[in-house]
Amino acid sequence: MSKSIVINAKSYAIDVPDDMPLLWFLRDKLELTGTKFGCGMGLCGACTVLLDGQATRSCVMPVSAVAGKSITTIEGLSAKGDHPLQIAWIENKVPQCGYCQAGQIMNAAGFLATNKTPSSDDIDNAMQGNICRCGTYQRIKQAVADAAIVMNEGMYKEVK
Repeated sequence: MSKSIVINAKSYAIDVPDDMPLLWFLRDKLELTGTKFGCGMGLCGACTVLLDGQATRSCVMPVSAVAGKSITTIEGLSAKGDHPLQIAWIENKVPQCGYCQAGQIMNAAGFLATNKTPSSDDIDNAMQGNICRCGTYQRIKQAVADAAIVMNEGMYKEVK
């Protein structure tokens, strides 16, 4: 019986060595290159994806550990790239080099799924594990807060 994984609502056979990091399965096998390699040790957050809705570092997660689970990458966050976080990122002019942005957004998406009305401190605590080399932390924080408001007001209807 072959193992499979659901990525962005599509099922894929796991046809790689069990110890291959999920990051390399996404990037090399599926060509989903929005998820970035940063440190390779799960410390910087550039490789963050959602695993069953939880923010997870894909560079240290073996693909065998996610068999039968559901993964969402930045490519799968919204069908049109219009998720409130993506819009808030643009409106707040968050990206500079852009390298960390997919991981930042995916971490924020997992966080907002569990905390609908975050305080300023909640956002700081949730986002502290994601490093931004350009230092746009205040804009990131504002974008997360703005997205939370939009999501709570029901102004965003996810399209599957």
